[in-house]
Amino acid sequence: MVGEKMSYEGVSKWYSGRSVFITGGTGYMGKVLIEKLLRDCGDIKFIYVLCRPKRGFSPANRIEQIRKLAVFDRLRIECPEKLKKIKAMEGDLGQPGLGLSDENKSILFNEVSIVFNGAASLRLEAGLKDAIRHNTTGTKHVLDLAVEMKNLASFVHLSTAFCHCEFDKLDETIYPSPANPEDVMRAVEWMDDYTLEIITPRLLGPHPNCYTYSKRLAESLVSQYANRIPISVARPSIVTPSFKEPVPGWVDSLNGPVGVIVAGGKGVIRSVLCSPDYEAEVVPVDIAINALILIAWKRTIINVDVMDDPVPCYNISKGDIVHLNWGEVLAKGKRYAYEYPFDAGLWYPNGSMRTNKLIHYFIVFWLQVVPAYLIDGIMVLARQKTFMVRVQKRIAVGMEVLQYFTMRGWNFKIENTKALINGLNEEDMNKFYISNTEIDIEKYMIQVLLGARQYCMKEPLANLDRARFHLKLLYWLNMVTQLLFGFFLLWVFVRAFDSFKFLLDSSTSSFTNVPIIGSLIPK
Repeated sequence: MVGEKMSYEGVSKWYSGRSVFITGGTGYMGKVLIEKLLRDCGDIKFIYVLCRPKRGFSPANRIEQIRKLAVFDRLRIECPEKLKKIKAMEGDLGQPGLGLSDENKSILFNEVSIVFNGAASLRLEAGLKDAIRHNTTGTKHVLDLAVEMKNLASFVHLSTAFCHCEFDKLDETIYPSPANPEDVMRAVEWMDDYTLEIITPRLLGPHPNCYTYSKRLAESLVSQYANRIPISVARPSIVTPSFKEPVPGWVDSLNGPVGVIVAGGKGVIRSVLCSPDYEAEVVPVDIAINALILIAWKRTIINVDVMDDPVPCYNISKGDIVHLNWGEVLAKGKRYAYEYPFDAGLWYPNGSMRTNKLIHYFIVFWLQVVPAYLIDGIMVLARQKTFMVRVQKRIAVGMEVLQYFTMRGWNFKIENTKALINGLNEEDMNKFYISNTEIDIEKYMIQVLLGARQYCMKEPLANLDRARFHLKLLYWLNMVTQLLFGFFLLWVFVRAFDSFKFLLDSSTSSFTNVPIIGSLIPK
């Protein structure tokens, strides 16, 4: 990247003594970011996490629960006292000033020097009003607070690599907005839901959902603050389980590919609409977090006055570092899913990837929807709670949204991201690895499966032998079912043939009674 100053300071040393403010700190990436900051970024003063009450738990209670998660196991062993540096700040992204108390605002304005704005609504099926309120208006509220921070050194805004979907190639730059963010934010507040629903398709244009549209508007909003605060934009692609840290395969979210892996591994998904030849643009969560930490530091050594773009942008994805397409992901995933199966699978996991929509929906109907209603029917007869139809409806919504990203190719330029490690000392390069690490895809796929098994599904590895035995039973059940279904089709064919022969014979007998035609038919 051009425009860098010549003096470098160690990353850990730069973070020491600073206080950090994080929105989205209770989410998947947020937890990994907090853990990494505390463990490897020197003697950080405090990490303030925006948090609202949820399900009867106060923000302080929620942070206390987060401290107990497996993601912090390593930190609890190596330096447990650092966990006390995580501080909850009660607030709401949708409120002006984030709904913070005067005391908390004072802390932000006078203590905080680094901001990671990672809060977002990841519900890709969300409506326009919800998406704009969370992802665009929420970003504006954070930016307005950041302007008043006296010691602000770096503001990192988390966007998404998929927010400019009309471009075949995504460069690391801010693109023009399709609309004025201020106008859209005002419109969703005064328009009723019916009117918004009518105009949404026209507003979205090439965007597949309101999530990517709202994130694109947020980027445009961020660029308007470039001359007021030191800001950078990070665009992660599809975030997958950790490669190495805090533990290999750590994940606690079923969003994206992990949800597909779990549902496919349990035999719930039988068909996926996906092009096997397209590159799988993914990034392990720990590599994405390393990039975010370096982006915040790098912003302080960049001379933006000599740059063409006043807002440094970073596409965080595998790019050209590793070549891996969706077909390889499925093949490797199925192979290792048989070696490391999930507990209590519904059916034998032998789903397939398809590009033909007609065949895909045919398979989904007969092998997913129909069995779901049959299972729920049995549950009703047994006076048990039904669940399969509800699960299939959730899967249908998720897959409908996901298929847009898996049925087209993406070309993300990652030169700025790869350059983040330039000038780092050896210690920092080892701590904050990005492109300077070897990734064994085979080993990583096993880690992903085991991570989803342990951390998402809470299935201990001690149960693997039992799961393998159960998988063998499902295999033979699947084979017997296919055999019986084959015999059924054969029986239907024979019966249909006999019926056709009977009709033909009946028709011939009728024709023989016709004087002229009957004389032409041999007896």
